[in-house]
Amino acid sequence: MTTLPTGRFVFDFAEGSMDEQDLLGGKGANLAEMTRLGLPVPPGFTIATTACRAYLETGDLPAGVSTEISAHLARLEEVMCRRLGDPADPLLISVRSGAKFSMPGMMETILDIGLTDESVHGLAKRSGDEHFAWDSYRRLLQMYARTVLDVPDEVLRTAVSAEYAEWGAGTPEELPAAAIERACAELQRAIAGHAGRPFPQDPREQLDLAVRAVFRSWSTPRAQLYRRQEHIPGDLGTAVNVMAMVFGNRGADSGTGVAFTRDPASGAPGSYGDYLQDAQGEDVVAGVRNTVPLAELATIDPVSHAGLMAAMSTLEQHYRDLCDIEFTVERGRLWILQTRVGKRTAEAAFRIAVQLVDEGLITLDEALLRVTGGQLGQLMFPRFRAGHGVPALARGVGASPGAAVGVAAFDSAAAKRFAAAGRQVVLVRRETNPDDLPGMLAAGGILTTRGGKTSHAAVVARGLGKACVCGVESLAVDPLARRAVTAENVVIEEGDLLSLDGTTGVVHRGEVPVVPSPIVEYFEGRLELAAADDLVRAVDRLLRHADSCRKLGVHANADTPADSARARRFGAEGIGLCRTEHMFLGARRKLVERLVLAGTATEQQSVLDDLLQLQRADFIEIFRSMGGLPVTVRLIDPPLHEFLPDLTDLSVRAAVGRATTAPDLEAEGLLAAVRRLHESNPMLGLRGVRLGIAVPGLFAMQTRAIAEATAIVAAEGTTVRPEIMVPLIAGDAELRLVRQEIEAVLAEVRSRTGCQIPTRVGAMIEVPRAALGAGRIARHADFFSFGTNDLTQLTWAFSRDDVEASIFPRYLDAGIFEVSPFESLDVEGVGRLVRLAVAEGRDANPGLVVGVCGEHGGDPASIEFFAAAGLDYVSCSPFRIPIARLTAGRVAVASSSAGSDTR
Repeated sequence: MTTLPTGRFVFDFAEGSMDEQDLLGGKGANLAEMTRLGLPVPPGFTIATTACRAYLETGDLPAGVSTEISAHLARLEEVMCRRLGDPADPLLISVRSGAKFSMPGMMETILDIGLTDESVHGLAKRSGDEHFAWDSYRRLLQMYARTVLDVPDEVLRTAVSAEYAEWGAGTPEELPAAAIERACAELQRAIAGHAGRPFPQDPREQLDLAVRAVFRSWSTPRAQLYRRQEHIPGDLGTAVNVMAMVFGNRGADSGTGVAFTRDPASGAPGSYGDYLQDAQGEDVVAGVRNTVPLAELATIDPVSHAGLMAAMSTLEQHYRDLCDIEFTVERGRLWILQTRVGKRTAEAAFRIAVQLVDEGLITLDEALLRVTGGQLGQLMFPRFRAGHGVPALARGVGASPGAAVGVAAFDSAAAKRFAAAGRQVVLVRRETNPDDLPGMLAAGGILTTRGGKTSHAAVVARGLGKACVCGVESLAVDPLARRAVTAENVVIEEGDLLSLDGTTGVVHRGEVPVVPSPIVEYFEGRLELAAADDLVRAVDRLLRHADSCRKLGVHANADTPADSARARRFGAEGIGLCRTEHMFLGARRKLVERLVLAGTATEQQSVLDDLLQLQRADFIEIFRSMGGLPVTVRLIDPPLHEFLPDLTDLSVRAAVGRATTAPDLEAEGLLAAVRRLHESNPMLGLRGVRLGIAVPGLFAMQTRAIAEATAIVAAEGTTVRPEIMVPLIAGDAELRLVRQEIEAVLAEVRSRTGCQIPTRVGAMIEVPRAALGAGRIARHADFFSFGTNDLTQLTWAFSRDDVEASIFPRYLDAGIFEVSPFESLDVEGVGRLVRLAVAEGRDANPGLVVGVCGEHGGDPASIEFFAAAGLDYVSCSPFRIPIARLTAGRVAVASSSAGSDTR
C-alpha cells in the first residue's frame, strides 16, 4: 500500500521509496530510494502509473496533471539554477518510461528536451563546445521524431546520410560541428515533411507531447509482445520519469556505463559492466559503439571509479541482490541514473542466491524465492561437448550462457519464417533494438557484431533464457545481402548452420555436438555431488530446501520401467499416471486386431489371456522399479480403433485383393471392424470408461494384471501400492458400475493368492460434467486426478491438435490469451472447475486424495494454482519433476511468508 499522498499524480524523487513500484514504477521507485540513500542522483520527478492508465483509457491526461507538472518543473529549475528553454543557459531534461516490472528497451526514452533553434546556441556558448551542443540537438530531433511524431527511422537516416557520406563518417562523433548543424536542419525538414508539422520550438510543448508519447508506448506491439512473453499484466501502465540531464558526451573526462554488482551471466562475485568514454547511455545500450570493460574506468578516472564501487556496494547491501546500475560521468563527476534488481541468467540466479545466503544477506527461504522452476528447466538443456573439434568461426563476448544451434537469419521476418518451418534459428544482427523482439523470441540464439554484456541483445537474451554472443567484431553483417563475412572472407549465407556458445563467446560454423547438462547428469546419478561444480551444488541445496518446505507431492507420468526408474532418480514420490494404452503398441497391435475380430466369447477371452500375461509382466517391472511408492495406473483410454490399421490403407489393401483371384480375407475382416469402430470425432466417442463398458472383460483383464503383479512383487518382499484410475468418467453411475467389476477381480485375486492387495480406485476428472458432479462421484472414489489436457479441450471446445497451429497465434496476437491454456492452466475457466470439484469432492468424501496428471503438473504457474486449490500432488513427465519440486517449495515458502505478513 502506498504511503504517498492520494489524489496526486506527480512526485519528486525525494518523496517516494522502493516500496512504491505500483504507483511510481520500478525506475521511479528506485530513483526515489537512491535519493533517500544520499547517492548522487540527478534531481527530477515521476508522473505516476495512475496517470498513464487514465490517459490510455480516455486519450487525455487527468485533470490537474499539467498543473502538478508545472509546479514540479519550477522546483527542478530552482534546484538546477536554470530554466527550461532559456536561450542563454537552458535546463535540459530527459523523459523516460518506467513500468513496475523491467521491460528493457520496450518503451521510450527522449533525451535533451528543452533544446530549440535558439537555445542550442546558448548551450554551445555555455559549454564552450559546439560539437556537443549540436550533437545533443541531433539526438533530440531523432528521438523526438521517431517516438513522438512517428517519423520512420529510414526517413531520419536518409536525412543525415549526405553529411555522413561527404565526410566518410560512420558515427556522429566523426562529424565536425558544422556538419551536425546541417544534419539538424535536414532532420527538421524531414520531420516537417513527414509529420505535417514542424519540430516544436516551445520546450513545454516538447515535454507534454513526450509524456503522452511515453504513455502510448505502453501499448506498442513490441511492448505487448514482451509482456505476453514475460507474463506481465497489460493493465499496469507505465510511469514517466523526468530528470535533469547530465552529459557523458563532454569529452574524454566524461562517459557513460552500465554496471552489475555481480556477473549477470555466470553469477561470479565482483563488479562487471561496460564503460564508454564521451558517450550517452543510449550508445552503450544500443551497442552501436563497442565499450571497454568496467575495470578500465579505474585507470581512466580513478575518483569516479571509486565512487561507483562505493555506490554499488551500498546498493547491493541495501537491495540484498544483484543490482544493475546505469551511470554517467560528466567532467569527472559521477551521477547514478538508475538501478534495478538485475536480470540474470538461470545459472547466475542459482549461484547468486546461494552466495547471498552464505554472506548472511538473505535466508534460505528468500533464496528459494529468488529462483524459479523455469530457470531450473533452462539449466537442464544440453551443452556443447568439450573437445568437439569443430573450429571456431569467430569470437565475441559470451553474454548469455547456453548452447544454440540453428540456421542464420538476418532479420526478424526470416527468423519467424524458419521457426514456423520447424527449424532452429540463430538471429544474426549488427546490434538489436526493440523492434527485433519477434525474431529474438523465434530464435534459439542471438549473435551481434556490436555491443557487450550490457547491450540490448544481451539484456533481453538473458531475460528470455536464450544463448547470446555479442561484439563479434570480426564478422561483417550485410543485412541487405543477407550474409555475413569473416575477416578471413568466409561467407555465411542466410540459412547456413551456426553454433553459438553463449558461455565462451565462440561461434562455430555448422553443428556442434551437444552433451547432457551437468544438472541432468547429477539427477541421473552419473555425477557425484562432491565432484560437481558450484552451480550443481547450488541447485542441489535449493532443491533440498524446497523438498523440506513443500506440502505438495510430486509424482511422475511414466509408462515403462525405464521411465519409472528415471522418475525416482529425479525425485518423484510415486507415479501419478501410468498410461496403459502405451503397452498396446508395437508388436502387441496384432493382439488388439485379434480382439476386434474375435467372433466368439471364447476367442475374445483367449486374446485377453494373452494380453494379461504381457500386461502383468509390465506391471511387475514398474512396481519393482518404484520400490514401494504409489503407482496410479490409468485403464485404457484412447478409442480402440487407434490401435488398428489405417482405414484408407485397409480399403486399398482390400480393393487390391478383390481385383485379384485371391481376395485378402484378413484385410476384409479388419476393414469391416475398423469401419464399425471408426468415429468422426473419437475424442468424444468410444474411449475411456465407455470402452471398458462396451468391451466386456477389457478392464477386468487390466485389473487382474495389476492385482497379480502386485501379489508377485509383494511376495518378493517389496511393498506395492497400486492405484487404479478410471478415465473419462462423466457421472457417478459409470464409476459405480466399473468399480464393482474392479472390486470383484481384486477380491478373487486376494482369495487365490492370499495377498491383501491394498488397491485404491479413483476417477480421472477430465470431463466438465464430472467436475460439476464431483460430490456424487466422490462417494465411489478413493481419489481424483485431474486430466487437465482433455478438461481444457472440453471446456474450451478446442481440439488441441487442430487449434494450436491455426487459431492460437491469432488469439495470442489479439490478447485473447496471454499464454496457451495447454501450456499454463486457464485459471478462470478450467481452474474454477478444479476448485469446485475439489471442494464438493471433499465435502462428500473427507478422505479424498486429489492430484493432477496432465502436463500442467509440470508448469510452474499452474503448480502455484494447484497448491492454492488444495491438491495433494502434481504429476508430470520425469524431466520436469525437479521443476515441480522447486516450484512446490517456493509456493509453500511464499504462502508461509504471506501468512506471517497478515499476522
